[in-house]
Amino acid sequence: MNPFSLEGKTILVTGASSGIGRGIAIACSQMGATVILNGRSHKRLQETFSMLTGNGHIVLEADLTVLADIRHLVERLPKLEGVVHCAGVGIRRLCKQIAETDIDYVMNANFKAPVLLQSELLAKKKINKGASIVFISSIAVDSPSIGNAIYSASKGAITSYANCLKLELAPRLIRVNTIHPAMVWTDLIFKDGVEEEQLKADEQTYLLKRYGKPKDIANLAVYLLSDASEWMTGSHINITGGGQ
Repeated sequence: MNPFSLEGKTILVTGASSGIGRGIAIACSQMGATVILNGRSHKRLQETFSMLTGNGHIVLEADLTVLADIRHLVERLPKLEGVVHCAGVGIRRLCKQIAETDIDYVMNANFKAPVLLQSELLAKKKINKGASIVFISSIAVDSPSIGNAIYSASKGAITSYANCLKLELAPRLIRVNTIHPAMVWTDLIFKDGVEEEQLKADEQTYLLKRYGKPKDIANLAVYLLSDASEWMTGSHINITGGGQ
């Protein structure tokens, strides 16, 4: 018996078109899960799909910042043993530069979308007893940096939400945990014009001398989705390579 196996489990992964979400989807398929890929880009979702191991996986495109898309997505879903809320965006603005549109852009994707998706999943009874729900948060919740106020706030919000969700779902033995990565090599870290040379210099300040890779986060997600973590709920796990 392999307690880390995901065989017989159907798992929804949002933000599966790239980065951490793609890495989690691939790892789940390698561990035997049937994976449902969600994202907005048809092309990139198909790329992820081509990387999966096994059969029976499904691609369901939807923009989770649009309520109608959330409802249509949930209608098409089978019953789930796992959900990974990974879709999100990042933006850097000094506090004195923050505009209403900046707040809406980040909070709609990083907080409002997963909360409304989770609400719809529960209302439509799509999550089986004993399932596992994982939110990808960030060490930015407790590790402030200049220009990162909105992103940090959005991840703090989803972490606090998870604290309440765990209480409501405990009677059905549904577990709720969050993963808090430090810097991970994905397209997201290049969005604000930071040069790769700067990032490579910064990763040398990490105790393990590198940023994370999507597979590092994926392996932790597999643990939280598997029966190996069946006595674990309400945990917020930092995975940082020794970075601050």
